[in-house]
Amino acid sequence: MDRKAKAFLKKLMETMSPSGFEGEASQVWQARAKEFADSVRVDVHGNTIAALNEDGKPRVMLAGHIDEIGLMIRYIDDQGFLYFAPIGGWDVQIVQGQRVWIKGKKGKLISGVIGKKPIHLMDPKERESVPKMHDLWIDIGAKDKKDAEKLVDIGAPAVLAYGFEELRNGIVAARGFDDRVGAFVVLEALRYAKEYGIQAALFAVATVQEEIGLRGARTSAFGLNPDVGIAVDVTFATDQPGVDKKRIGEVKLGGGPVIARGPNINPKVFDLLVQTAEEEKIPYQVEGIPYGTGTDANVIQLTRAGVATGLISIPNRYMHSPCELVSLKDLDNAAKLIAAFVHRLSEKTDFTPF
Repeated sequence: MDRKAKAFLKKLMETMSPSGFEGEASQVWQARAKEFADSVRVDVHGNTIAALNEDGKPRVMLAGHIDEIGLMIRYIDDQGFLYFAPIGGWDVQIVQGQRVWIKGKKGKLISGVIGKKPIHLMDPKERESVPKMHDLWIDIGAKDKKDAEKLVDIGAPAVLAYGFEELRNGIVAARGFDDRVGAFVVLEALRYAKEYGIQAALFAVATVQEEIGLRGARTSAFGLNPDVGIAVDVTFATDQPGVDKKRIGEVKLGGGPVIARGPNINPKVFDLLVQTAEEEKIPYQVEGIPYGTGTDANVIQLTRAGVATGLISIPNRYMHSPCELVSLKDLDNAAKLIAAFVHRLSEKTDFTPF
């Protein structure tokens, strides 16, 4: 991965983008897209679409959701403590005791901490149980309700206060890699595709609201009406303690992009992705998914009369936590694989499965 691409990834990961509040991340993505896309626009739902060779055939949609899980302020009590609800799927055990950033009035970032009763004050039964989300609160150091309301509105979003950090061997850590790395990869794929040259019309989409029901991919796919759709998301890396490979399969961090196979995937798309990876000498892994996936690929496949759909996944450790891990090599190889795949498409390419 070149220096400029890594700088873009870091900047993208430093934004806040809970579902329904993706604007800050979208602006960073748009600025990068304008450097090489033929056009860039935002639809009424908030999906950001970068296009290349719009009059080409077939029409190809690349989707990576730019939203992340987050929190929403629902109530402020008389003492100025903020009570919240989850945006997306949280493990409540991770939330306890974390520092947070809240998008306050006029966009000002407000720091806070998530509080709960100290262990010293719990009875034995309380110590053994997992608290409910509504039993936790955010403390911003407010004097009282009036003081808190000067800074934070009801409905304000929040995220855990973690940024981007490089570890060793090309491994990086951040919150929200699920799935801003997907949004990153589809845009990098468009950049590489421009260098390759393509016959297809290519649309890279940073989709919104995936974490609350694949909503952005549903509307953008309907609007773009693609012939082929490739979703890019994260999948569980199983090279860590406590994961049963017999149930999940084997996926290694740094082992290459993961090509999904199953009923959500057009078999000819799968075959061409594998063929492309082998011809281009791009490392890859295969994941069997025997049902509709919980990704944008699910709704893209079912758009209008149906779309020939594929799913490329990035191995991810510690998903939906503030310290997700991915490999920079996997990101770059995923973008190159997709670009080389699109390069091979023409108006005559037939994805009828049999």
